[in-house]
Formats: sequence, C-alpha cells, structure tokens
Amino acid sequence: MDISIIVPLYNEEESLQELFAWIERVMARDGFTYEVIFVSDGSTDHSWDIIEKLHQQHPQEVKGIKFRRNYGKSPALYCGFKQAEGEVVITMDADLQDSPDEIPELYRMITEDGYDLVSGWKKKRYDPLSKTIPTKLFNATARRVSGIKNLHDFNCGLKAYRKEVIKNIEVYGEMHRYIPYLAKSAGFSKIGEKVVHHQARKFGKTKFGGWNRFFNGYLDLISLWFLSTFGVKPMHFFGFLGSLMFIFGFLSVIIVGASKLYYMYNDMPYRLVTESPYFYLALTLMVIGTQLFLAGFLGELISRNATGRNNYQIEKNI
Repeated sequence: MDISIIVPLYNEEESLQELFAWIERVMARDGFTYEVIFVSDGSTDHSWDIIEKLHQQHPQEVKGIKFRRNYGKSPALYCGFKQAEGEVVITMDADLQDSPDEIPELYRMITEDGYDLVSGWKKKRYDPLSKTIPTKLFNATARRVSGIKNLHDFNCGLKAYRKEVIKNIEVYGEMHRYIPYLAKSAGFSKIGEKVVHHQARKFGKTKFGGWNRFFNGYLDLISLWFLSTFGVKPMHFFGFLGSLMFIFGFLSVIIVGASKLYYMYNDMPYRLVTESPYFYLALTLMVIGTQLFLAGFLGELISRNATGRNNYQIEKNI
C-alpha cells in the first residue's frame, strides 16, 4: 500500500463525507493505493455513523477506530499509527483546513527526496490572534529546545512520515505537538518542511484553546526534554545532583567542625557545633542529596517500564 491517511476527529460530522470525497479524487488522479483511518476520539455527534457508512461504501479504503470516550489527539494518532499499513503515512485534521491536494507532493518528498518526516507549515493562517500568538511563541520555544531549526510549525496537523518512523516512536499524553522531536530522538534526523495551504474553517469551531494549549505545550516540552535527555538514564541527573549536594553538605560539616577545633586549640571563645545554623544547613544538604541519589537509583530501575500507558478503550474497530 502506498499511503495511509490518519484522520483524528472529535465531533466533525459535517466535514467527513466532503473530506473523504476530496481524498478519493486526489488518490484516483495520482493512482495511489491507500487507506483512510478515521479515529473518532469519543465523538458525541453522528461522526461514527458517517464513518460506518463510508466503510460500507468503500470497505477497502475506509477504516475506523472509535474510542469510548475522549482521550485526546495523541492517543488517536497512536492507535492510527499502530494500524497503518502504508509505506508513507499522512496525518491530517478532519475540519477541512488541511488540503488533501498537498498529499502527492508530501509523498514525493518522502519517497524521492529521502525525508523521514515532512511537516506542513501554514505560512498564511486564518486563525484568530488568540490562537496564532501562542502558536508562534510555542514554536519558537520548541525550535530552541529540540534543536530542529528548520521547522516553523511543530503542531501542524498535516504531516508525512516514512512508515519506519511511526512504528518506532511512541506518542502518548499530548505529545503529538512534538512528533518531530520524538522522531529526532529516535534517530530519524532527516526532517523537512513544506509550505501548505491553510483553509478557513468551514464548519463548527476549533476544539483547541489558544493560551491553554500554549501553557500545556510548554509543560510537555519540559517533560519531553527531560525524558529524551535523562529518561533512559535518570541517575545521570538525580545521581549527579544528589552527589553534588551531599559532597557540598559534607564539606560544610567538616568546615564547621574544623573551625570549632581551631578556636578550642587557640583558647578562643567558641560555640557548640549544634548551635551553628550552618551545621543544620549542611545536614539538610546531605539529607536532600541522599534522597536525590536514591530517586535516581529507583528511577533507573523503573525507567520506561510503565505498563498500561497506552491502553485505550476502543469500542469499535472496522
């Protein structure tokens, strides 16, 4: 199969038939073999009914996953990635703001130009300022932390992947914003960008808040940076920091004790060690240092062994 198209959605009943008809025209024109995997993320409207109808009309091309409740975009992509069979995987939103006409060029960039991942860049956007300003700040921060300098829009829903990429990364929580970073951390370093057309929303309203998304994304970015840097070897962070604090506290205790002995030896007035506030600060540093070291050791034992992190309740799968 040439292409798998994954479409996560939440309450997009108005646009699904039009979106698939558009995809179908593009695929027929260019002669691609393909599948469209719709992932209904706990939709409460008639989205799933439409997906089932499309599947009955196009049993080979249309597939669907229905979550019992709303989990979020990352779980939807995770399950779509797991099921995808195409050599090139395309992700796009269901609201008709992503154009299927971009798919052939994205496919070419993966298969001919050799990119592992190509991310869309909606250079001209039709979103309100409450969404565009947080997006610009978010992308500037993500570029700096990830080291992927050539991407202007990390969170664009329209992306293309080599099949090996999506089978070797784990998207969970709300990490869909950082899929390029995840791919880079997994060793897929050839990441490109394509300017894509951004259409004004035709039905309904956006499901994502602007500033709230920015702050959540910032926290996720910190988590991803920490996990990618120290996740496999947490002892490198906690152990180093704990050892440093313990050594500093231990040296401080020695200095406090030595100063008392010096005053005693020279018949100078002195205070008991336990009367010095520096003694208790030093002990506190030693205790905290020991705890951080143990945290690193325990983290080393359990790192990346969490079970059930990607167990989602799927009601139907067609």
